[in-house]
Amino acid sequence: MTADDLVTLRRDLHRKPEPAWREFYTTARIVDELESRLGDDLAELHVGPEAIAGDHRLAVPEETEFTHWYEQARDAGVDEATLERLDGGYTGAVAVLERGEGPTVGLRVDIDGLPQTESDDPSHRPVDEGFRSEHEGAMHACGHDAHATIGVGVLERIAESGAGLDESRSSSEQRSDVDFAGTLKVFFQPAEEVVGGGKAMAESDHLQDVDYLLAAHIGLDHPTGEIVAGIDGFLAVSHLEAEFTGASSHAGGHPEQGRNAVQAMATAVQNLYGIPRHNDGATRVNAGVVEGGSAANVIPADARIVAEVRGETTDLMEYMKGRTRQVLRSAAAMHDCEVEIEIGAEAPSATSDEELVSIVADVAGETPGVERVLERDELGGSEDATYLMRAVQENGGSACYVGVGTDHPGGHHTATFDVDEASIQHGIDTLAGTIERLGHDQ
Repeated sequence: MTADDLVTLRRDLHRKPEPAWREFYTTARIVDELESRLGDDLAELHVGPEAIAGDHRLAVPEETEFTHWYEQARDAGVDEATLERLDGGYTGAVAVLERGEGPTVGLRVDIDGLPQTESDDPSHRPVDEGFRSEHEGAMHACGHDAHATIGVGVLERIAESGAGLDESRSSSEQRSDVDFAGTLKVFFQPAEEVVGGGKAMAESDHLQDVDYLLAAHIGLDHPTGEIVAGIDGFLAVSHLEAEFTGASSHAGGHPEQGRNAVQAMATAVQNLYGIPRHNDGATRVNAGVVEGGSAANVIPADARIVAEVRGETTDLMEYMKGRTRQVLRSAAAMHDCEVEIEIGAEAPSATSDEELVSIVADVAGETPGVERVLERDELGGSEDATYLMRAVQENGGSACYVGVGTDHPGGHHTATFDVDEASIQHGIDTLAGTIERLGHDQ
């Protein structure tokens, strides 16, 4: 793919961002790009329910949420047969290239957007150059449009690098004159932003034979020209929702007859932030949504908290989750209310393996446009690529999460986020070079 091809694909995806499990246009567009560019070079292309273990999808929206996005993709002119395969929110794809005997290498890229309105300021480059989001209330504010483009670019690069493979020759002979021998699987993963898609891909059959897994993210506050060979510091995360139920009453006439659910909720919020920190490492808690009540003169019977907890390790996350449940139940009991607690999407912690970190660092140091290579850095957040990383590691393989620096005018998850499109090529060259080395030297 030329630099112009990469920009064209990235900007097309940027114009049509789709939230978790509604990536109908995005998946269909990726499938079309792969089929038109690689054709018979692809050994397999698994789409929608073939790409994931559907029973393990997390944070799936209500069925009514799918209709608008499905029809919007249809109106945009995507292939109808592909669209039908995605019905019900079974999005994503796994593309497989086979290039003779050798290791199986996986690359995971995420593809979903955020439910966020993009800036319409004329100085915002997507506005100025005509590729601002056409889907009001949705935006690629974290670079997943660039990630998907990198995934396509890596597949084409590896397809070309192994084009001369002669199946009649021995493995050792083949490896002496081609860049990659082995199998490459690229996982175009949906629903990362809600920590919802990683488990579904990790539980699929496609990951079972992967010897090496790479995952990548653009930006992360690293500038264009910088590569982080191994990202660590993934905080394990769990989402929780608590529904408090009391009894309504007239706030002026009979306040004693009410059981105030908002009081229970407020007590819970206050006490959540009082959960003791842990000696074993970093922990986090956040009540991100708090709501309830209907009028100033009504004792509220219903209230709700949507919260998350995180931990430096999965055990620390479990500690925070247990203490959070205790706080929620105690707050409800204090105000004579009931509470129902539902555990939502979760993701574990993970660590990048030194074996792969060293290879990525070596390759990045030889990559044109890369000016600085960091061996490791801390993410300080959460990512459901950890499901895939741990699945490979538990099967005896190695995994690594790579940071691809990019200059961006606004921080991740802000209305003015954008990427320096030159960094897309840096990502392709670093990741494809690492894959080639794995398929040549192992």
